[in-house]
Amino acid sequence: MTQRSLETMIGAIVIAIAIGFVWFAYKTTNETGISGYEVTAVFSRVDGINPGSDVRLSGIKIGTVSALTLNPKTYEAVAQLSIKNGVELPVDSSIKITSSGILGSAYLSISPGGSNRMIPPGGRISNTQGSVDLMGLIGRMITSGGKG
Repeated sequence: MTQRSLETMIGAIVIAIAIGFVWFAYKTTNETGISGYEVTAVFSRVDGINPGSDVRLSGIKIGTVSALTLNPKTYEAVAQLSIKNGVELPVDSSIKITSSGILGSAYLSISPGGSNRMIPPGGRISNTQGSVDLMGLIGRMITSGGKG
């Protein structure tokens, strides 16, 4: 009888730890509750970016990617961004896709402009830089023999 109660106790501990991991993962990755205003940005490529990806300014998270769609006429990727209230972006700001390190996850990095006019809710960041095709660059370097 003590063997079964020991197995039951160990099983309960394992289940509790698993529930703790699920709760932790949910709390750290599911931040859809950013209240703010929507801004769009159009990119040629959005490799590594998904709904929920971070939008950062000076390394600080100020929003998330709320949706990604394809413009059927231009074949460009349209990113809907949810920016926190209280964070105003100058109209001449630029945005690019970057990653945190070589193996880090991709995010959108905003560089603020110097204009006194701010992007209104529903506005657009027009100066964009899409993701870099790292494998294509490596392939070009290998086939060119490292020249130029």
